[in-house]
Order: sequence, then C-alpha cells, then structure tokens
Amino acid sequence: MKSWMWAGILVVLLIVCVGIGIFFMAPGEQAQWAEIVSDGEVVKTVDLRLDQEFTVETGDGGYNVVTVKDGKIAVTAASCPDHYCKDRGFCSGGVDIVCLPNKMVIRFLGEQEIDADLG
Repeated sequence: MKSWMWAGILVVLLIVCVGIGIFFMAPGEQAQWAEIVSDGEVVKTVDLRLDQEFTVETGDGGYNVVTVKDGKIAVTAASCPDHYCKDRGFCSGGVDIVCLPNKMVIRFLGEQEIDADLG
C-alpha cells in the first residue's frame, strides 16, 4: 500500500475514535429523577429538584452517603476501598453512578420514564 492510503486510513480511524469519545463523554440531558438501586433492588426514587442527603446501607455493613444538591446527585462518602463512585462528583444525567463493592447504582431517569412507571 502506498503511504497516502495509510495516512487516509489513520485519519478515518482518528475521526471515528474522536466521534465515539465525544458520544460517550457527553453529559447527556439533565434528568429530573434518579433511581437508587442496591443489590439489584430499587430502594429509593429521588427528585433531583429537592436538596437532600441520605445513606444507602448494604447487608454486609457497607454504606454510601448520597447527596442531592442544585439538581445534581453524588456519592459524597462511601465505605468502598476505591471511591470511584465518590470521585465521579455531582452529576445531573448521563452515565449511571456505580459503586461495585457496595453493589449500588444511581440511574438517571427523565420525566417520561417516571410517568410510564406510575401508569
């Protein structure tokens, strides 16, 4: 193959990689609700418009302190060893916040998803 073909292939691959990166790094639309799932069970549905703080405890003594402030939600304290969930910071939508050691997930829900669940 000629060098200009390799250059063309690399440019196309670069464009594809940048596009995928932008897609996955985009914050998504702002959610109005969040669903807290612990060990596979929904334990709480939270209105992100109401500031609050609560603790989600696991059966084996683990915990996550969840804080809702200014339309965003975050894990502000956790008993897990890696603290990836805490490092995520305050979020208002996009990819779920996950604490694998404590088996907790915060899912973002839009208004339509809540309405559909209520019937």
